[in-house]
Amino acid sequence: MSIVSLSSQKQPPPWQVVVLVANHLDPKTLAISSCVCKSWLISMSLDQIWQPLCCSYYPSLSTLHNFNNNNDNDGSNVSYRRLFALGQRASNRRWKPPSKPCILLKNIIFALNIYKNSTCVVSLVKHGDQLNFDKKGIFRFDIDVEQYRRRIPGSATDIKNGDLGSFDTLGDVIIMWDVILEGYKGVFNVMNCKGKGRFVLGLEGWFSEELPPPGCCSIETVSGLVADLRLGLKLEDGKAMVENISAGILSIISWRYLFVEDALRYLQHFLSS
Repeated sequence: MSIVSLSSQKQPPPWQVVVLVANHLDPKTLAISSCVCKSWLISMSLDQIWQPLCCSYYPSLSTLHNFNNNNDNDGSNVSYRRLFALGQRASNRRWKPPSKPCILLKNIIFALNIYKNSTCVVSLVKHGDQLNFDKKGIFRFDIDVEQYRRRIPGSATDIKNGDLGSFDTLGDVIIMWDVILEGYKGVFNVMNCKGKGRFVLGLEGWFSEELPPPGCCSIETVSGLVADLRLGLKLEDGKAMVENISAGILSIISWRYLFVEDALRYLQHFLSS
């Protein structure tokens, strides 16, 4: 093989060939190829290559090609490559997973109190990591009320939780649910319902209350969330007794309970300074 033929083999392909090949590459390969050298960068950045890609992936952005953002008369246009990159970054941000919440279940305290005729009949205070949350990671927990006893203020006597009295007067029940940040650095009233429950004799009582939007949103915005609480009841000596409590935060858009991380992200808006 002659020296001439060897030297000819080492010659880089004409830039026209690079452009022809570039027309058959996907956006990711084009971006990688443009890093080879300066001539490849120039060839891979031509509008004739990026126009069909931009029009296909981001048709609305492609219409900005002839828009002069600086309002001057120099006739400069934004390149299709830049418009494609802009659309790509926007897509990545759109599907970026939310950040982890700043608080954990072990950082918050749940206080549940039920009043009947101004008398507290159920009082429960539990750390978040002590509650029995749904195994699927749903922000919904259950408490067996019967296993806890409460103390009457001013007395050393512990009495049984859950005596709601006669079924005929269940409309006078008040449900209060508070979440407290450890160290008493913040508190958020999740529920304060009075006489709004729906009771089924011998079965259960349902309470719900719309939650406010997080602090980053306008107060006129609807959060789309409700606090949901169920009282499991039983009849004992002619009285309605609270047997267990189930509570969670429900999305009225999907009609599903929030996941634990989503609920913590919501609560931290009200608990963290």
